Amino acid sequence: MNKDRTPTQGSFQSFLRWLDQGTDSGGKTYLEMQRRLVAYFDRKNCRAADELADETLARVAQKLQEKGEITDLSPPHYCYVTARFVFLEYLRHAKGTDVALEEISFSSRPALAAVSPSTDPADKERMLECLGLCLKKLSSFDSELILEYYQGERQEKIQRRRRLGERLGLSANALTIRACRIRDRVERCVRSCWGNS
Repeated sequence: MNKDRTPTQGSFQSFLRWLDQGTDSGGKTYLEMQRRLVAYFDRKNCRAADELADETLARVAQKLQEKGEITDLSPPHYCYVTARFVFLEYLRHAKGTDVALEEISFSSRPALAAVSPSTDPADKERMLECLGLCLKKLSSFDSELILEYYQGERQEKIQRRRRLGERLGLSANALTIRACRIRDRVERCVRSCWGNS
């Protein structure tokens, strides 16, 4: 993970104002968000939950500095979306490649048979790099949707998808169609990335 994300004083102040959403909590909102992110990474059994939480907040601060504003999601929601990407990178660096690959189940799709990773660790690593790059090209809404859509197993996955559809105001069929469209875009991107490697 990139450790050179320390925000400048000005960008950190802007980040604090964004987190506070127009109020001045004196840094309490930041500390609460940091605490919640540590708890999130703890639940995922990450060894360095504090560092991962700090990395997440630093990435959000950097993105805010680059974009000038982030209005498509609330600050906590955006932090959690970013935390999911940090977690996927953590899995990759912790050699959790099988879990990360199963998350979107590329190996089960005939369309990706040509780029499905072999048992070679280098192939799996390259596939994860391509997958990570392609997920970052999605809007934060689409990336959150696709990651949440494929989380869990069996009954948990069904319940998670039902709650996701309710939260987004989508029927089960509409949610499935939207997820398939996003997945197809990611698959095309991964095929292109793999072909250029």
